[in-house]
Amino acid sequence: MPELPEVEAARRAIEEHCIGKKIKKAIIADDSKVIDGVSPSDFVAALVGKTIVSAHRKGKNLWLQLDSPPFPSFQFGMAGAVYIKGVAVTKYKRSAVNDSDEWPSKYSKFFVQLDDGLELSFTDKRRFAKVRLLEDPASKPPISELGPDALLEPMTVDELHGSLSKKKIGIKALLLDQSFVSGIGNWIADEVLYQARIHPLQVASSLSRESSATLHECIKEVIEKAVEVGADSSQFPNNWIFHSREKKSKKTFIDGKEIDFIVAGGRTTAYVPGLQKLNGNQAGKAVGKPKARTSKKKRDGNDDDNDNNEDGGSEPASEEEKIARKAKSKRELRPKSPGKKPSAKRKSKASDTDSEEDEGAASPAADNDDDDQKKKPRRVTSSKQVMVGKAPKKLVNNQNTNKPRKKVK
Repeated sequence: MPELPEVEAARRAIEEHCIGKKIKKAIIADDSKVIDGVSPSDFVAALVGKTIVSAHRKGKNLWLQLDSPPFPSFQFGMAGAVYIKGVAVTKYKRSAVNDSDEWPSKYSKFFVQLDDGLELSFTDKRRFAKVRLLEDPASKPPISELGPDALLEPMTVDELHGSLSKKKIGIKALLLDQSFVSGIGNWIADEVLYQARIHPLQVASSLSRESSATLHECIKEVIEKAVEVGADSSQFPNNWIFHSREKKSKKTFIDGKEIDFIVAGGRTTAYVPGLQKLNGNQAGKAVGKPKARTSKKKRDGNDDDNDNNEDGGSEPASEEEKIARKAKSKRELRPKSPGKKPSAKRKSKASDTDSEEDEGAASPAADNDDDDQKKKPRRVTSSKQVMVGKAPKKLVNNQNTNKPRKKVK
């Protein structure tokens, strides 16, 4: 998923190869889910003949400044990507477009040809991105609602610590909040917390100034390094958890320490329990709490990294948890078997509801003896057991004599 380093790599590639060139041709996809608030024809008319003056970025958003407004802006979403034909924009899951590749891609949403023949395309395979045409992108949502850019507008240590002290939520969730600081996504948050030895679920306000200073330094180092290598993950330092966070196997290690996967901030999270420990009042909650959150995620059907878990999957459960869940499910389902008893009750009372059946299932022994006496005759389908003595014969005779009368009528 594109985060600050990937978007910055795209901005720098545009700045290097496209600035000062005029747009000769434009093709905008007829996809209103991605092309937001403007028709393809109006978008094309606003682009052709314009010159690209500069490329800007804030957080995970990019926009092109033309020689006159409006300007195209790009919110990358989960799979947005910038391609320039013949140019390696970034080697992080994508690179230069080869001559043998389909061009422009069938996933292209924004395509322009420049006056020197260079071609640029913004693609989005999963259609979570947004491409807009705005008079002033920086003054409109979502860019206007972003917090300070993690690379261009870093907080000081005092500013960061002061802001953290007011936030009573988990530090991972806070770092993912783009209104707090923009540009940090799932993998960067995992990396900086691992490097700073901070548990992803540690409440932000509980961090000491020393921990805040360490976190500040790690954010700076991780982002600057990722940007320096053009978001090429093969050049990330070997001691980064990045290289192991996608290996959601039972046993994954970094520097001899086992990596675990939990859910923090609604996202699959890689951390090292042996190094990243909950502190203070949360120390006693280090075991088990993250696992419970994962089960909720699975019940809700949320994905990932889709993220929408795009990182794929959710936290793996231990064998003990699986056994406990199965036992719990059996306990919850077992009382429902007596629910077959009220079948006669439903025949006698048309106003019975599902909630009443649930109550009966929750306390099957709650009915008194009189109710049992009433239910038993109604529950039996054999006419000989309905009454005691010779009455069943009369009932059978009545039933037999009634049938022909109904047919005659």
